[in-house]
Amino acid sequence: MIQLTLQMRILVALEPVDFRGGIDALAQVCRAALHADPFSGTVFVFRNRRRNAVKILVYDGWGFWLCARRLSMGRLRWWPKANGSTAVPLLAHELGVLLCGGDPSVIQTAPRWRRVDPAA
Repeated sequence: MIQLTLQMRILVALEPVDFRGGIDALAQVCRAALHADPFSGTVFVFRNRRRNAVKILVYDGWGFWLCARRLSMGRLRWWPKANGSTAVPLLAHELGVLLCGGDPSVIQTAPRWRRVDPAA
């Protein structure tokens, strides 16, 4: 089972990917389009053209995990916009919202880091 932790680097590919390919095809997309090493332990997130399915590729040190999620109804409401790059980072809780069909850009959470004030 894959456990998403706060320390994991998560990259979301901005362009849709052909889901007919498997692990090797997605690893090639990581190398060629995202300019990232698929063996780095980074969690790579891809979507299909119809915006109703997501695939996640991650290497855990022993082998690759390929996870697929297809929405039974509707489409993904949110996906990062192409801003000149090929991928954008996400936080673990944002990926959870995305996988449930939500919009991580509108959720409000506590800041990732804040200074602890000893006087308080």
